[in-house]
Amino acid sequence: MDESDVGISCYISNLPGFRGILKQRYSDFIVNEVDLDENVVHLTSLEIPKEVCSEDKDLNASDQPNTSYVTEIESFRSLAGNSDADKLKALIDKHNSGVDVSDEPIILSPSSDKSHRTAIHNFFKERLKFLVTDTIDGVEDQSKCVRVRLNKGGNNGRGKYSRKRKDRDDKRYDSRGSDSWPEHLGKFIRFNIFKENKDTQEALNVIAKMLGVQPRSFGFAGTKDKRAVTTQRVTVFKQQASKLAALNRRLIGIKVGDFCHVKEGLLLGQLYGNRFTITLRGVSAESEDIIKASAVALGKHGFINYFGLQRFGSSSVPTHLIGAALLRGEWKAAVSLILDPREGDKNAISTVREYYKESGDIDGTLRQLPRYLVAEKAILQCLKKFPGNYLQALKAIPRTLRMMYAHSYQSYLWNHAASMRVQKHGFDQVVLGDLVYSKEQHKEKETFVAECEDVNDNNMHDYSNMDETSEADLPEEKNIPVKAINEEDLKSGTYTIDDVLLPLPGSRVIYPSNDIGEVYRDLAQKDGISLTETAHKIKEFSITNMTGAYRRVFQKPKDFEWELLSYTDGTIPLAETDFDVIANSVKKSKVREEDSANGSEELPADSSAISVGGDMLPGKGCEEKSNSEAGMQSEKSQSGGNAEERQMALKLSFTLPASCYATMAVRELLKTSTSVAFHKSLND
Repeated sequence: MDESDVGISCYISNLPGFRGILKQRYSDFIVNEVDLDENVVHLTSLEIPKEVCSEDKDLNASDQPNTSYVTEIESFRSLAGNSDADKLKALIDKHNSGVDVSDEPIILSPSSDKSHRTAIHNFFKERLKFLVTDTIDGVEDQSKCVRVRLNKGGNNGRGKYSRKRKDRDDKRYDSRGSDSWPEHLGKFIRFNIFKENKDTQEALNVIAKMLGVQPRSFGFAGTKDKRAVTTQRVTVFKQQASKLAALNRRLIGIKVGDFCHVKEGLLLGQLYGNRFTITLRGVSAESEDIIKASAVALGKHGFINYFGLQRFGSSSVPTHLIGAALLRGEWKAAVSLILDPREGDKNAISTVREYYKESGDIDGTLRQLPRYLVAEKAILQCLKKFPGNYLQALKAIPRTLRMMYAHSYQSYLWNHAASMRVQKHGFDQVVLGDLVYSKEQHKEKETFVAECEDVNDNNMHDYSNMDETSEADLPEEKNIPVKAINEEDLKSGTYTIDDVLLPLPGSRVIYPSNDIGEVYRDLAQKDGISLTETAHKIKEFSITNMTGAYRRVFQKPKDFEWELLSYTDGTIPLAETDFDVIANSVKKSKVREEDSANGSEELPADSSAISVGGDMLPGKGCEEKSNSEAGMQSEKSQSGGNAEERQMALKLSFTLPASCYATMAVRELLKTSTSVAFHKSLND
């Protein structure tokens, strides 16, 4: 797929482009989340603050059972007898000694008296709530036994043997954490997660597995790219900071820190945007002046705010084509586009697709299908149950993923309209009929709200190369009316080119009243789609049922900085990450302590490797594994760096709102494609 296929065709600057490699190393693309208060999120400490340590102690105290339970055990003895009471005492004593008894239930003596078994169940519910009971078959025919085990929260009061909610004071038991929680503490731990070469969901799945919780326990504002070094905020429900911090010694390519308790978890879209530090390697041009002039122009004029290639997938079947089929109501065609063989697939995937197309063997295909092909798996499993029901099969795809197809088509139309706006009317002034947010009726600070999500799922093969976008990918300034520019607006000069908007099609948007409005209708009509009438009754796949949104045509990077660097070894990072800062700080502290002990005040030229959170970090002389890349997951050099060949790099730092693609800013500089394949070819 080429950029022009999805409407990306224009530039603002007339300056010539130059050569530069994007993401030669994942450490060349650093992303730090920017919260709603426009604070840049950094990992600053792996330690637990004193106040959080104290709170953890409160949690530990609240989770510990009463260490005696003498009265309860004696009461149980009169109910169940000496043998069962002794079993119970042994279980409690073992648990109190710190032994994990979660997988060591006790089985009480068989009883055919149901009322007696009920009395035992009620005893534990009322007197020993940290234990749970159920009934199992005994050894003898028709005999029943009560089983007692540690309450791990597995049934969460909702299982077969749970009490009805009216018997639990109508309080919903939340399955994501302990039932007991001090009232003075926020029920969420917020922390910053630093990751290398992993996407957000992949990293959280690893942490969830280590903690023994479901991935849904975590909340985050936006997904971050896989091939990058990123830092963002995450919340998790009812967990202790000490347990999270302890994971740092076992985590590879991931670090967590900056812990605090908060009352609410993070939701998708709760961010301003992202701060990027991008290093373009192997930069070359006819002269350095071209590079410098291009960087200055980007800071001054910005770039066309296109939806980047990753919005449309990385395969030979762009997601907007699937979206168009859905909008036309062509269910079988949409299924075929998702399942059929594709050009450029890996051999293993291509073989599976070919096998299904030729054989129609669903079971055999599912056995071979990689787990990360989520949409394909969902469709085939549904077709197995409901042969020939292609609509039902499409609805079996997870909602976030299936809605991406239609949203991708909206983005496709927007990109083409943006290109036509630049071609016909330029980029230096507003024209009659342009859309803008009305300044007369709303002068408060703009607030971004999300309408739909971008998907960055590590289980999606097509989206393994998505980068800086967040879930808040279709922004709309809340409660600000949109108007078309009239003659009076032109004369007053109230609006500038920075104010110009274009709509993402939907039922609640208006279109430009000039010739650009026709671009949407003409392009959609060529695809057999009406923007005002639906072709079917399935609302979620109908463009008339989508609200729509507005997006600025031109975007300027905020707090823009740039510098030209010279390097000889392509394996050494040229930008400092959050973990580098922490590691260097610890290293200097260790050296000072050693120097103080030795009576020396000078720093040695090469200090020995030291440990931070369980990671071994290199000394200053370890160039082959520099900074965090030594302690975190290593990456083979793709540059084949030659120590005798001096090369140039351009380092850019800037902030963008959540709806914007940093790759489009890079494209404005280089005047070349941002596709992964293109930059891989440059790297090769």
